[in-house]
Amino acid sequence: MPSTLAALLFLGLSLSQRTGTREHESFLRSPRVWAEKTLSKPVIWAQPSFMIPKGKLVTIWCQGSHEAAEYQLHFEGGLSASKRPKSPGTVNRVNFPIPTMTSQTAGQYRCFYRSGELWSQPSDPLDLVVTGLYDTPTLSVHPRPEVTSGEKVTFHCRLETATSTFFLLKEGSSSRPQRRYGNIQAEFPMGPVSTAHRGAYRCFGSYNKHAWSFPSEPVELRVQGDAGDTSFAPTEHTSSDHWDSCMLTTEAQFQEGPVLRDHNAQNLLRIGLVFLVLVALVWLLVEGWLHRKKPQERASRPSSQECRRFRAQRALEK
Repeated sequence: MPSTLAALLFLGLSLSQRTGTREHESFLRSPRVWAEKTLSKPVIWAQPSFMIPKGKLVTIWCQGSHEAAEYQLHFEGGLSASKRPKSPGTVNRVNFPIPTMTSQTAGQYRCFYRSGELWSQPSDPLDLVVTGLYDTPTLSVHPRPEVTSGEKVTFHCRLETATSTFFLLKEGSSSRPQRRYGNIQAEFPMGPVSTAHRGAYRCFGSYNKHAWSFPSEPVELRVQGDAGDTSFAPTEHTSSDHWDSCMLTTEAQFQEGPVLRDHNAQNLLRIGLVFLVLVALVWLLVEGWLHRKKPQERASRPSSQECRRFRAQRALEK
């Protein structure tokens, strides 16, 4: 039994080591790490939102690998802050608070992290916007705020201070904001609308993409659907430029990078192998105990021939 147990333990450790070696070799062959000498890019987002009223607190988060030893935040292409995780190996994110949002802190942010001597690729850009710098625009919807599914509507955003850029956002929606250009007014055509377009809308005026006006008063769009209306996705015309998509980096977009996924898979496989070895050890111990118990029971139980001889001897003595 000891030789069998030793063989099982050796097999489990050998498989674990072989698996770890294969994963390590695969990791080294990865073009991102081996050829480019960099790590997978981190994820960046802002809380409570990428749009922050002037003077309010905003926190920028950067999430990388559990092996990250240092994080750097870059603002408009230059180093802004550096931070080390409080518990390396267990925490894979850090935060960079901005106590007071101003036009000087609004702009484009990226973050990096370091593991050993290697630095990661830059995160996707996060465009942080400050609001409440200018007058308040007015928003209206034509032909009316209550329409039937299938109709077309147009939102009109107007700001008298010669704003050149306007943005329209739907409250509570993760869809990207629409952008239009105009002198003092911009139009946002939408439709044919469905019940998915229901909700409150606000617009902003902007002199640049990181400094917006106060938000307009909300305008509620009410869409009356019919029995055959199964549309769920909005069909409004949206800008497809890179800036709009990067602005909407949110916590819902967190995904573990390939390094984290490989690390977790390796740990799970090793735990499984250790569990199998422990099960085999318990089984061998139980089997050995049963084998030892049977001879003891046989030795303690007198044979039938001895019983008959004992009875006969007792009868003769009587």
